[in-house]
Amino acid sequence: MNPAEKFLRFAAECEHMAQFTRTRENKTIWSSMAERWIRCAELVEQQNSHSHRDGIAKRHRRAAPGWAH
Repeated sequence: MNPAEKFLRFAAECEHMAQFTRTRENKTIWSSMAERWIRCAELVEQQNSHSHRDGIAKRHRRAAPGWAH
């Protein structure tokens, strides 16, 4: 399981806790934690996307001619 999937699972658990907690304050806290886990998942996905794109660009870059050194 990749980190983004783990973070989304944590977010789902927090949302579940928010549904079943008794106080308004605790609902707010659990919901806020869920939002943060979702944001973490988004950031990891964004980093993975950039890393993947950068890796492809490096593989497809042409070598400089010998006289350019």
